[in-house]
Amino acid sequence: MQQTRKTELWVGSFVLAGICAILVMIFQVADVKGLGSGNTYTLKAQFDNIGSLKVRSPVKVGGVVIGRVSDISLNPETLVPVVSLSINSLYNQFPDTSSVQILTSGLIGEQYIGLVPGFVFEDEQMLKDGDFIEDTKSALVLEDLIGQVLYSVGNKDETKKE
Repeated sequence: MQQTRKTELWVGSFVLAGICAILVMIFQVADVKGLGSGNTYTLKAQFDNIGSLKVRSPVKVGGVVIGRVSDISLNPETLVPVVSLSINSLYNQFPDTSSVQILTSGLIGEQYIGLVPGFVFEDEQMLKDGDFIEDTKSALVLEDLIGQVLYSVGNKDETKKE
């Protein structure tokens, strides 16, 4: 009886340790920072086309993740997508001449926001919480690009016939 209890205790503790290890790996893979993940501030940008950008997509500067997409909505007046970016407050020195673009990791990878810092002049203002980034470049839609290539090839063939 005593030996059975000891065995059950060991098995239970190994199962519990295994579950904890699996949870830690899940949080690492999902890049979850926890509930108190630090201070952030919000920047907003309007795009003509956001492609397949999703909430929680990374915001990168030069390949370094500095934040995440926190919200995607449609401006009810202009019917243009508005993307809210939650930026880590360690990176709060972006001038208002900065630009954002929607980029893709690889040919058909996930989409993310690329933030390009602008030039800093003496009288330049820095972006603050809630500011809009004016200079934006929408997502490159693969179908549109293929259509443009086919159209340009078709025009070259017609010019050769003449």
